[in-house]
Amino acid sequence: MAKITLRGNPVNTSGNLPVKGSHAPEFTLVKSDLSNLTLKELKGKKVVLSISPSLDTSVCATSVRKFNQLAAAKNNTLVLAITKDLPFAAGRFCTTEGITNVITLSGFRDPAFGQAYGVDLVDGPMAGLYARSIVVIDEAGKVVYTELVPETTQEPDYDSALKAL
Repeated sequence: MAKITLRGNPVNTSGNLPVKGSHAPEFTLVKSDLSNLTLKELKGKKVVLSISPSLDTSVCATSVRKFNQLAAAKNNTLVLAITKDLPFAAGRFCTTEGITNVITLSGFRDPAFGQAYGVDLVDGPMAGLYARSIVVIDEAGKVVYTELVPETTQEPDYDSALKAL
């Protein structure tokens, strides 16, 4: 269990992010068209998991916009924006915001992702959603960078995440 804050108030996650150098846990998440996407399908690509509570918050929306711009120039790289938002809402967000370089995914069907990556918020007003975090996975499926943002209302360290690619 990791401790972070939400507006200065302590909250806890269900576990810890995967350890750098470990094999990234497999997952199945739901795309905006309601089809599934697994990590196994992304083997051979660099993958940035941008995990957040909801696209309907300003910091989450900003993160997706920034990754959409910053990752566009990266070769063989996919950015996945992962929330528990319904896929319809994520699709609407991408259409409205002109997001074309980020794949939105939802964990609404299956709790396995939040448990495997240790990002479920277990208390506080956002309990049940994901903690803002970044996991970067290399082409071989190894974790090369992680960040659990210590204050939920702060943006992640984009530069460090992209440097890890």
